[in-house]
Amino acid sequence: MLHRKASPYILSSHLISKLRKYEELHKKCAPNTPHFKKSLQQLKKNQSTDQLDCNYVLWSPVAGIGNRMVTLVSTFLYALLTNRVMLIHQTADMVDLFCEPFPGSTWYLPSDFPVNIYGYDLHSQNSYGYMVAHNLINADHDSPPSALPPFMYLHIKYNYREQDLHTRFFCADDQEMINKINWILLKSDNYIVPGLFMVPKFEKELEWMFPLKETVFHHLGRYLLHPSNSVWGMVMRYHKSYLAKAKEKIGIQARIFFWAPISIDELYKQIVACTQIKSILPQLNHGHSENSSMATDEANPRAVLVTSLYGELYDRIRDMYYMHSTTTGEIISVYQPSHDENQQFDQLVHNQKALAEIWLLSFSDVLITTSGSTFGYVSYSLASVKPFFLLSSKDQKVPHPPCRRAITLDPCFHSPPDFICKTSNKTDSVKLARYLRHCEDYGEGIKLFD
Repeated sequence: MLHRKASPYILSSHLISKLRKYEELHKKCAPNTPHFKKSLQQLKKNQSTDQLDCNYVLWSPVAGIGNRMVTLVSTFLYALLTNRVMLIHQTADMVDLFCEPFPGSTWYLPSDFPVNIYGYDLHSQNSYGYMVAHNLINADHDSPPSALPPFMYLHIKYNYREQDLHTRFFCADDQEMINKINWILLKSDNYIVPGLFMVPKFEKELEWMFPLKETVFHHLGRYLLHPSNSVWGMVMRYHKSYLAKAKEKIGIQARIFFWAPISIDELYKQIVACTQIKSILPQLNHGHSENSSMATDEANPRAVLVTSLYGELYDRIRDMYYMHSTTTGEIISVYQPSHDENQQFDQLVHNQKALAEIWLLSFSDVLITTSGSTFGYVSYSLASVKPFFLLSSKDQKVPHPPCRRAITLDPCFHSPPDFICKTSNKTDSVKLARYLRHCEDYGEGIKLFD
């Protein structure tokens, strides 16, 4: 908190009260407590009950670090809304990423948990969609808890809309059914928070917790997500070495996705065009004379932090300000902590470096991020800085305009439900709840706005 800009958004008293109550519940129900052991015994009986004090939602990591962070926050909000305790399935690449957020307890699922967390997918027989489709649970939602299994899988990954019954997670009647299950496993690579606003029973509580709707991830992310000592050491060593003395820090997060291919050369041109059109960085002095008269101690030094898998992109931006002076006489320093060239799923060191770079970006005063990137979403939401989105390429060329300013602060839900629960008729997702609009950077998605 000493290194980020102070948040301009005030936490509501209702959210603070909700978090304090959750901390008490988590401490009461965490692993190795009597209540946890009692819930485990019920799990082994192969039926649910309404006699337990503690019910759980289990989170398991999917995809890269950005996806994991947006889904952690989404799952935690779902736990707050449903009075569940969130526990994390700790894989080898999650061991030394985050600090424990809840006082006097752990959020890690024990390694000897009797259910195998691996292997669940769209067609799993323990999934809600499969159970309803095959009449393994009563689709009229009137079943007593004793007639329901104690464990259920909720599939909300990128392909969940291939089966409508998975999408019904966001419907009121289906939430009544799911709420009767003692243990649920939620796997997702989506930021599902805007979808929770579609559930009528959640809407009023969400309004009380978040008077400003676009601050959900900003507040919960800053509360829940704290880097481990190892990651924090990486952040501080780099920050103190290169960024701490800069009066302005400009973060550039650049990624090439398969759905928007673009060459490094074109991406470099797009970034330069964005920084010039939006007056983020000074123009270059292409003349022979150096504008040294303005390069005084009073000139504001600026540091540019490039986070990207690609080393060549950093080289081009750095060389631009090495080979040329600026028209303002400012000295622009350009830095890149790492460039692994490819995303390395399930590798702890890669994830640690990625998390450290998210934190470094979150110290920025100005941010340029890639459209559709959860890495960028997390960075600017933690920073409380509305970024400039690098818009998706057109025919592998720089689009016009090259970038657009975000209107709201919250991340985008890439794959929202697109039907009316009561009729199953298709509709535009933004019509399913108030406070929704299509994302500036990802047209199919929706996000919260005020």
